[in-house]
Amino acid sequence: MSAEDEEEPRVRPPKDWAGGLPAVGHAMRIAHRQMGAARSVRTLALVNQKNGFDCPGCAWPEGEHRSPAEFCENGAKAVAEEATTRRVGPEFFAAHPVDDLATRTDYWLGQQGRLTEPMHKPPGSDRYVPIGWARAFEIVARELRALDSPDEAVFYTSGRTSNEAAFAYQLLVRRLGTNNLPDCSNMCHESSGSALTETLGIGKGTVSLDDLHRAELILVVGQNPGTNHPRMLTALERAKRGGARIIAVNPLPEAGLLRFKNPQRPSGLGGGTALADRFLQIRLNGDMALFQALSLLLLDTADRRFIDEHTYGFEAWEKHLRDLDWEKVLAATGLSRAELEETAQDVRAAGSVVVCWAMGLTQHRNSVATIREVVNFLLLRGNVGRPGAGVCPVRGHSNVQGDRTMGIYEKPSAAFLDALGGEFGFEPPRRHGLDTVDAIRAMRDGSVKVFFGMGGNFVRATPDSDVTEAALRRTRLTVQVSTKLNRSHAVCGEEALILPVLGRTERDEAGYVTVEDSMGLVHTSRGRLKPASPHLLSEVSVVCRLARELFGADPHVPWAEFERDYGAIRDRIARVVPGFEDFNARAPGGFALPNAPRDERRFPTATGRANFTVNELEVLDVPPGRLLLQTVRSHDQYNTTVYGLDDRYRGVKAGRRVVFVHPGDLAERDLADGDLVDLVSEWPDGERTAPGFRVIAYPTARGCCAAYFPETNVLVPLDSVAETSNTPTSKSVVIRLVRASPRSPAGG
Repeated sequence: MSAEDEEEPRVRPPKDWAGGLPAVGHAMRIAHRQMGAARSVRTLALVNQKNGFDCPGCAWPEGEHRSPAEFCENGAKAVAEEATTRRVGPEFFAAHPVDDLATRTDYWLGQQGRLTEPMHKPPGSDRYVPIGWARAFEIVARELRALDSPDEAVFYTSGRTSNEAAFAYQLLVRRLGTNNLPDCSNMCHESSGSALTETLGIGKGTVSLDDLHRAELILVVGQNPGTNHPRMLTALERAKRGGARIIAVNPLPEAGLLRFKNPQRPSGLGGGTALADRFLQIRLNGDMALFQALSLLLLDTADRRFIDEHTYGFEAWEKHLRDLDWEKVLAATGLSRAELEETAQDVRAAGSVVVCWAMGLTQHRNSVATIREVVNFLLLRGNVGRPGAGVCPVRGHSNVQGDRTMGIYEKPSAAFLDALGGEFGFEPPRRHGLDTVDAIRAMRDGSVKVFFGMGGNFVRATPDSDVTEAALRRTRLTVQVSTKLNRSHAVCGEEALILPVLGRTERDEAGYVTVEDSMGLVHTSRGRLKPASPHLLSEVSVVCRLARELFGADPHVPWAEFERDYGAIRDRIARVVPGFEDFNARAPGGFALPNAPRDERRFPTATGRANFTVNELEVLDVPPGRLLLQTVRSHDQYNTTVYGLDDRYRGVKAGRRVVFVHPGDLAERDLADGDLVDLVSEWPDGERTAPGFRVIAYPTARGCCAAYFPETNVLVPLDSVAETSNTPTSKSVVIRLVRASPRSPAGG
């Protein structure tokens, strides 16, 4: 390991602003270290440009008028990681057996560079060796044919996969005969999709970027845009200049919601723009109580015309709401009655309201019910389907929303399967498949024997780390389609393959691909760099060549044509997926997908209207002496990718095994800033421990604490999931802090 990987974390006071010249400097240092000066300039100039490639980081949309530097600090880091000049070839794997890789940190693994050749770990071997592409596909096809049922394989997808690759991938899987298509949405915004489909008839947000700019009030709830979606700060800044008020709702005071110094504006060199007019430091899991309380305080301002014309269930919801227990509300939120009433006045004064959220709302047991309550709050005053108003779930990984649109879903609709089967002349499987959590359970129980991962880092994206790793090791074959090394390559089945592919930044001779952003806009992405190795294939090629090996001369699907020309895939998407008509003609200019609630105030739900729902308020019980933990990202991190060991905004340098705790909660436990503790979660099936965390006294909400994932994923049991969505409850984990013996730092 590098010396940097072993440093003791150093702590400074947290920042109260984000962006500015430090963001530019840090991004450029990482870019230079990974790509070199000339390559950095050439590559970053193409990020999110109409003739360039879509950022491989977050899914935040671009405006019509783009700046020459249309990327943020973390976007630059994501590009640098992919366009790095570092390489991981056969000689690396010869020197590092699998057991050695399993001891390395996420940061160390990611820093090794781009994968260059297909690699194979034979049964009984302790290391990967080079393999040809043809032989690799033979092995995968052999194992799939040997299954007693196609349902004994699972096919995971990360959010980076293009529309064309995702459509081809789900077609291969359904052609094989299964709907086992778990994806990263299962881990993050599945709760949003479940709640919004039920209440509004569409599993996506209902706002455009222009709506955010025009809103009079924006609530940013359970989200840290300064780290996770930094370009959103520019949109919030523009909304503020237009007169909007912003309310931040979060247990942690995040720098990016307090003040933004836009490095592309002169004001960014000075004081910047104050963003949050009000900060509600809510207790973890208190969001449902917040929105119920606000709605009760605003009942007299109901938009009765909208409610009568467009909604269903208002009377039952109103009756339920009038019985709200204020004592429960105050206990759940940790807020005062005055704070709630003042916030209601902010809403009352606003003609248009947008609510934005991310995983701070989606990863609790009651997440679906909480998001339904957000919808109730907006429907009450007609804040759906009009300019400057609506729901805005902010998706994470680039094209995670597009993958779902393309059919990456374990529970496809009958309409989608009918269209797919009709287009390709076969009968797709109708039985619902396995989502991510159920796929892990099935591997654990021995009923799934092949795992195929299209991108991502499955091992580190999922809960209950020890159980997940044991489950994968029980399979006969694991296949990872990847650009870079990560821990999933060190957690293998009896046999394992690593199949290296082109990145977004790289030239693909078969043409451009497309992606869908967080607000339903579809646009092209075309890499320009020379591929990192002559041995790389595109994701589409991997799918199509595997299909040809598996199915032979397939009379239903022209796999060879799909591999040669992505336009042929888009022609088929246009006939299968609504909203993609004339796809090839419209793709170069980009287009917005239809959104019935936004465009027509039409709600394709079971009732044909937007649905008010009744949701029982329960206050999460935390036993004496315990804290409620949320897992969070560091600023030098995106999803499971660790770019560095600093968290500049929270004041942490050179370390990741830290836990943020309120000074009052530390005093009650006779602990102090700098102490070393183990984090212990308590569950009916036993305790789970994450050892060796440095305590940081931090102004989080009382009774709550925070620590980084994936280091704390081990604390979340596989069976602790959100109702309906089956998403792990990573934002409400009851733990105790146990003083630990001094030991060597665990690294990053």
